[in-house]
Amino acid sequence: MTVLDALARALRDLFNLRVLWVVVWPILLALLLWLVLGVTFWGAFSGWIAQGLDVIGIQTWLAEFEPAWIAHGIQALLHLMLFVPLVMLTALVITALFGMPALIRVVAGRDYPELRRESGGGLIGSLWNAVVAIALFATLWLVTLPLWLIGIGVIVPFVAAAYLNQRLFRYDAIAEHASAEEMAALFRSERNGWWGLGLLTGLLQFVPLLNLLGPVFAALAFIHFGLARLARQRSSNGPRQNAV
Repeated sequence: MTVLDALARALRDLFNLRVLWVVVWPILLALLLWLVLGVTFWGAFSGWIAQGLDVIGIQTWLAEFEPAWIAHGIQALLHLMLFVPLVMLTALVITALFGMPALIRVVAGRDYPELRRESGGGLIGSLWNAVVAIALFATLWLVTLPLWLIGIGVIVPFVAAAYLNQRLFRYDAIAEHASAEEMAALFRSERNGWWGLGLLTGLLQFVPLLNLLGPVFAALAFIHFGLARLARQRSSNGPRQNAV
């Protein structure tokens, strides 16, 4: 299966009723989580944002801007610009950690019912994978901040989104069916495919409204791609009776 095939099948499955529920609840949970955190720690968050704006020289400009309501509106917009990505990132992680089993049942039950389950990964591995993915994602942003000063920084969000998606979803997509050795082999041999899926599904995160579907669409695409490649890898290694 090619990357485009996986995307097409993910789009087909996206409107399955069981899948639509997985679209909804991670977003709602992430939204509730950040609303509670935002209200509880509003003073601290505002202080951090003000410090960041002061470092780049914008805070002083806002303080002197007239009329004052426009300056307050700009500050509120900056808070919102930070809030929305945090909600989407959290929903992405929740989907990868807790929404994948339901999505795998939908995809594997219909398209790969004979694919043997080896359980090469588990919850601990999934949690560790998510921690590493988020840590490297944040590091990538911090290390590349100077690139924004010379204009090259415009590509950073796309590279970061591609990395995060492929790192988060490739593990969980095949952890239930592949053995540990098969997982390692697929991560190596299909590196271009994982990154291609990461980039194409990551682009959806920058499209308003459609980005609400982004986490589940990405998960479905990675499941289709991963299970198809796993089946192909097993068939190329010789015939073997599969048992679910």
